[in-house]
Amino acid sequence: MFVARVTGSVVSTQKVDSMVGQKLLVVEPYRLEATDRKSLTTTGRTFVAVDTLGAGVNDFVLLTQGSSARMTECTSKLPVDAVVIGIVDQVHVDDGCVYHREHGA
Repeated sequence: MFVARVTGSVVSTQKVDSMVGQKLLVVEPYRLEATDRKSLTTTGRTFVAVDTLGAGVNDFVLLTQGSSARMTECTSKLPVDAVVIGIVDQVHVDDGCVYHREHGA
């Protein structure tokens, strides 16, 4: 599982039947900034993930990948490799808050 920021969406009018109606998001994984450990920073990678919760652009989300992505009720029979399983409210590291949904990063 990891934290990612939603940066966009994917529209695909032609796809396998099991994926019809699935919302697809472009997500960018984030990590703890290595030097001061007081902020999150991008990893520079991008994924497409199925959204099961209604996340929006700029939301930070919890993402799972691989076989774990098919372990939710919504994705158990879908050909997916990444799925949003949570919308992040806060991230705390050590004794500080590095992300708060109401205040941004």
